[in-house]
Amino acid sequence: MRIFSMNYNRLGKSTLKISEIGFGCMSMGKEDNLNAALINRALDLGINFFDTADLYGFGMNELSLGKSLKHRRKEAVIATKVGNQWKEDRSGWEWNPGKEYILAAADKSLMRLNTDYIDLYQLHGGTMEDRLEDIIEAFELLKVQGKIRQYGISSIRPNVIREYINRSSMVTVMMQYSLLDRRPEQICNSFLLPNSMGILARGSLAKGLLAGKQITSYLNYSEEEVKLAAGVIRELSGVLRTPVQTALRFVLQQPFVKVTLVGIRTIDQLIEAAKTSDSPPLAKNEMSMLSESIAANQYDQPT
Repeated sequence: MRIFSMNYNRLGKSTLKISEIGFGCMSMGKEDNLNAALINRALDLGINFFDTADLYGFGMNELSLGKSLKHRRKEAVIATKVGNQWKEDRSGWEWNPGKEYILAAADKSLMRLNTDYIDLYQLHGGTMEDRLEDIIEAFELLKVQGKIRQYGISSIRPNVIREYINRSSMVTVMMQYSLLDRRPEQICNSFLLPNSMGILARGSLAKGLLAGKQITSYLNYSEEEVKLAAGVIRELSGVLRTPVQTALRFVLQQPFVKVTLVGIRTIDQLIEAAKTSDSPPLAKNEMSMLSESIAANQYDQPT
């Protein structure tokens, strides 16, 4: 039974509506029964967006998600990714954005997920050296075949993202975004919002540094800078809003964010994340306090 509300956002110009709190499946363990308990409780709490990738767990992550959603597939929006191919000895992976590989990988993901269609299929990276025409052609063919409903890209490269926006009908961009990584602001306001697109934000808790984990340096920030930002998070939290919810609120209240993906391993973590939608919104002055607590970082590559 759902005991609080959940907000939903539409992905770009598509008809897909997803919960603003998403379930990052990369964090799931290897026990299917425990994963199923978390996934089904998430659905009960209004979370309908589940993000995985064929890379995670050598495909076992997709397999476990598929088992968990066996009887509730229509309630869920499944997103998975393609492009990173494991080496035969599983010692690492190689980038493979070839058309034939994408088409074959989609079929394998469908089998593991135990479904006839993938709601959102994402390119798991991307470079300017890729054959964009072939990649886009593969995704469009998968749409025509009914194997995927929409497609997007998971990338932090502004120049690559711009090319896909200009040359494809993709509906989403997945990017890391948090108080400690505000680089996406450079491109979201300039060419994502004007194209009716938003981001799927990952890493919104900055590896737990904004949620109470031991402070350390992060990206280009020193330990002292991270400590100051985390301190403001704590200052703006309390009985009605936990530090986790404050950090997620900062992300969700950005106009270009459609969902924040949270890595969830326990029922308590799940409930805390889901309750973010019911937690008090950050006031304008609180958003300013957070923004001013640490200098916004920027991409060091062409935008």
